[in-house]
Amino acid sequence: MNKFYTLLSLPAVIAAISGITMAIQGTLNSQLYQKTSILAATFVVHVIGVILAFITVLVTRTPLTEYSWFSIPWYLYLGGVLSVIIIGLVAFSIPKIGVANATTAIIIGQVGAALIIDHFGLFGTERIPWSSWQILGLILFAAGAKLLFK
Repeated sequence: MNKFYTLLSLPAVIAAISGITMAIQGTLNSQLYQKTSILAATFVVHVIGVILAFITVLVTRTPLTEYSWFSIPWYLYLGGVLSVIIIGLVAFSIPKIGVANATTAIIIGQVGAALIIDHFGLFGTERIPWSSWQILGLILFAAGAKLLFK
């Protein structure tokens, strides 16, 4: 597939929108943390998320009972644990180093971890070996990120 087309594809645009919402979410969560506490803010954010997800499941009539939940590998449920950790760490880091610096560090960490996950096919994903271009890209990305840090 053409790399330019991939960059402008619907999944790529949706991923970019996700990145925008992550920056906004981190900012809002850090402000909530500054007015409450890290644990209180993380808890409230997740309660609101559960309520919204529950309403969405009801409205869309998503049949939750048709899945065999106990046959799914246990580690696939760690996303909930990681979500709590992520919310807390982002809310903590933004007031200390700013939204742009925190987001830059987050993206570098995400891309580095993503390359490792793809390369080794971790967590049941398709194995996509990294190339020397990707490693160079990550190095240049990190160097560019360094320029964004204030």
